[in-house]
Formats: sequence, C-alpha cells, structure tokens
Amino acid sequence: MKTWRVWLLSLLLLPWAGWAEHLRLVADSWPPFTDQRMAGNGVAVELVSTALSRAGYTSDYRELPWQRAVLGLQRGDYDVLITAWYSREREAFGYFSAPYLVNRIRVVQRKGAGIVFNQLTDLHAHHIAIRRGYAYSQAFMADDQLRTVDVSSFENAARMVHRGRVSLALEDEYVARFLFSNSLKAIAGDLELLPMPLSENGLHILIRLSHGEHAEIARRFDAAIAAMQADGSYAAIMARYGLQ
Repeated sequence: MKTWRVWLLSLLLLPWAGWAEHLRLVADSWPPFTDQRMAGNGVAVELVSTALSRAGYTSDYRELPWQRAVLGLQRGDYDVLITAWYSREREAFGYFSAPYLVNRIRVVQRKGAGIVFNQLTDLHAHHIAIRRGYAYSQAFMADDQLRTVDVSSFENAARMVHRGRVSLALEDEYVARFLFSNSLKAIAGDLELLPMPLSENGLHILIRLSHGEHAEIARRFDAAIAAMQADGSYAAIMARYGLQ
C-alpha cells in the first residue's frame, strides 16, 4: 500500500519531468531552518529545494534580512519566500502552499523569573521581544494589550531577556534549542522555555502572485512534499539536522 501511494504521488509530477523552470528562492537567516553557513543552507531550504526539484523546477537560494526578503517577493525580484507563516495580509501579494513543516512557538523567560503562562492575558503585564515582521498566531497579533518590542533576531531577544530589558521572548522551539547550543551557549543556562507553547504555526512557501503559475507551483510542491513524506526522504533530511 505504501509503495502504491509513493507511485501515485510521483505520477502526479511526471508530465513535468522534461521541463525545468528556474525559481528564485529567498528567506532570512533562521537556523536551523535557513542559514547559508550550514550544509544544505538549512533544513527548510533543503526540504523546499528538494521538493521543487522533484516537481520539475531548478532553484537558487538567496538570504536577506526578513523585510528585504518580503519586499523582494513583492517587487518580483524573487519567486518564492520559503519560510512563511500564514497571514491574511500576505495573501495580497503571495500564494501559500500547504504547510510543509510545523513550528511550535515557545515563550522564553529568564530562569527563575516565575512567570506563568496559561493564556494570553497572563502575558499582558510583561514586555515581550518579538521578531520584526513575523506573523504570530492571529490571537496574539490581534491582542492590543500585549506589550511587544520588535527585534531583528532571536539572539537579540534572548540577550534582552538575559539583561532584564524585556521579560519574555518568542521563538520556535527547534530554533531556540539550536541557538542555545551554539551562538547563545554562554547565556543558555540562565534562560528557560515555559511549558505551554504560544501556538503551533504551519510553515509554508509563499509564491509571488505576479508569477503566472503560482497555483501550479504550489500544487506540484505539495505533491512532492507528500511523496517525500511517504518514501522516507523527508524524514531523512530532518534527521540530518537532528530534528527527528
């Protein structure tokens, strides 16, 4: 049955095997998902580029600060933003694929701070460092009583928590743990993740609406990801980055 499913998913891609349009991929640095210093440029880049290759596309990857990456997609400088959380505003200029990965967003505090988080109202009394331009959960983004401080990176947010400039920071669990073992190793012992996640966000590719084949690219990408999940190649890529 599994062999039949893999064959069927692969068959969806066969009509395009002899045609290879080139797509320009873009994202910001967000290790271990995207980082040009890593083998394969990070797990998200490897998953996306592999799926697009199976779907009949060639691609190259460029890394920019987040706002420049989004602006580049809007201007048509790039075709695909590879690490996009869903937001209604982004549908004005981009077409979302199905989610190909799930980000579990966690709240970070200084160890022993004693902050309890069970619902959003528990956060109203605290200043929270968030990544500039990111689309967190709809409930979080709509809560005008939250006191948020925009920062350019989680490294900056974590250091602000450590120094007491803000009480909390938000980040994907995989990212936080990866950075705690690397660039934030010196302060990681003073920080901790609160038990309850803020949200679980699906990670999508966002294809510029001005590309005439945006819906077809998404359809073929989704089919390729499903085939990779069925044949084990998706899990193998995740495992290489220690994310299984």
